[in-house]
Amino acid sequence: MKESTPLPQQDDHQYNATGAISAHVDTFARDNLPPRRLWPVMDFESIPGLAYPARLNAAVELLDRAVDEGHGDRTAIHFPGGRWSYRDLLEQSNRIAHVLVDDLSVVSGNRVMLRGPNNPMMAACWFAVLKAGAINVCTMPLLRSRELCVIAEKARVRLALTDARFADECEQAASSVTMLERVVRFGDGASQSLETLMRDKPATFASVDTSADDVAIIAFTSGTTGDPKGTMHVQRDLLAVCDTFSALVVRPERDDIFCGSPPLAFTFGLGGLLLFPIRARASTLLLEQATPAYLLKGMQDHHATICFTAPTAYRAMTATVSDFNLSSLRKCISAGEHLPRATFERWRDATGIEIIDGIGSTEILHVFISASGAEIRPGSTGKAVPGYRARVVDENGRDVPAGSIGSLAVQGPTGCRYLDNVERQEAYVRDGWNLPGDSYLVDDEGYFWYQARTDDLIVSSGYKISGPEVENALLDHSCVAECGVIAVPDEERGSVVKAFIVLRSGFTPGDQLVKELQDFVKARIAPYKYPRRVAFVTSLPRTDTGKLQRFRLREGE
Repeated sequence: MKESTPLPQQDDHQYNATGAISAHVDTFARDNLPPRRLWPVMDFESIPGLAYPARLNAAVELLDRAVDEGHGDRTAIHFPGGRWSYRDLLEQSNRIAHVLVDDLSVVSGNRVMLRGPNNPMMAACWFAVLKAGAINVCTMPLLRSRELCVIAEKARVRLALTDARFADECEQAASSVTMLERVVRFGDGASQSLETLMRDKPATFASVDTSADDVAIIAFTSGTTGDPKGTMHVQRDLLAVCDTFSALVVRPERDDIFCGSPPLAFTFGLGGLLLFPIRARASTLLLEQATPAYLLKGMQDHHATICFTAPTAYRAMTATVSDFNLSSLRKCISAGEHLPRATFERWRDATGIEIIDGIGSTEILHVFISASGAEIRPGSTGKAVPGYRARVVDENGRDVPAGSIGSLAVQGPTGCRYLDNVERQEAYVRDGWNLPGDSYLVDDEGYFWYQARTDDLIVSSGYKISGPEVENALLDHSCVAECGVIAVPDEERGSVVKAFIVLRSGFTPGDQLVKELQDFVKARIAPYKYPRRVAFVTSLPRTDTGKLQRFRLREGE
């Protein structure tokens, strides 16, 4: 990894990887982008509105511009016990930006780690980092010091801003990572807390005039396939996901109140709970605790209208949704993992709302295939989001016939740029196309149908079997709360299907139930796909964002 020494003056511009003049004094991020030949094709011309100016600070465009347009007194953030207006959020962000530059010696291009639950101060810190021309490195609240050390070392983080309740692990990481020099707490009112440092700062700040191509965030993958990897996204990317998926598929209105469970460190949450509502001049509900019960209560109490969460949460909420008044709710969005048709139908039956499914990735920043309204086809992920192109290809990159299984390939205004990881970059991007690692088929109407993660496609006796398809069939049984399906070695067939099942309360595991489940699957999908082996477990391994970690199930075998 090429570590850069920050140049001495803030206005000493450099050219970034696309030839634009960069505002970054610390050139670490630019120096550790993948070689330009390994970048995916970035398309900002396929639809109107994506031709952003060469100079762009996303915080200014999202937040300052909203106040300039007259939205200053409107609510930007709801939270239990209060609200912040757009002006409140802007002024707090400006004060924090002053602290970063005046007191903490942050220069443009520095990486700043953020740690905490979803709350207004986390949002203000996120905007402040961009205003200072620095790079946001958000981390999941549940990460431990060992995991934080990995992120801090990979991103060469010098400063961390952390909610005081989550500071211990961050401070332990700082004791192990030499470069992580300072951890500043917020939320406890201590003498050296962020709030204390902010107290006498001006409510205005001259935001750094970054290039549209300056790196704005380093988002780390959530670890469904092992070691998390840093992905770099530039200023224009943050607007592009707002102006494609949000504007053209979700279609928010200014009176909408967004809500959901994903943390801001998860790009699904960053978009759905911060970027999208602010870009639409709507508002967002930030909940520090967003388990199904708290999320349902939050939606009821704050009259939320748009919900972003994962399939597992929708499945869990279905059981008690009738206990809450969700009459304000009008749209629900799912991503993070495949949405089983059974979950879609149960939620629709319970609420009358059809979930907008979508597939995105940390590498591409947000959702690139989805459908809403009358275009929804239950069980299908949807079509390429306007601004993106998607194909299903074989191992040589050639299109497969409609109805055939292949690997998903995507291009659009956002794409994969790994931090100092040429090997992974070469695997993810081929011939200008992003390959997220998903097996799909596309039908004659252009709808994409998820089959499995590429690594999760099971080959048994020459038959190709989609693990998620088997999971979907099992989830239709009344005894199954959760399940995960993988391939396990078999001398006779090469591999066979094994299902790990979490039972609902009131059901007892045993050979009779195994046979009942096997027969149940055989009656719903091709019999050769049934799970020849079944294990009953109390829980399934998941990431902090709720994604099933099938690789851990495989490791256990």
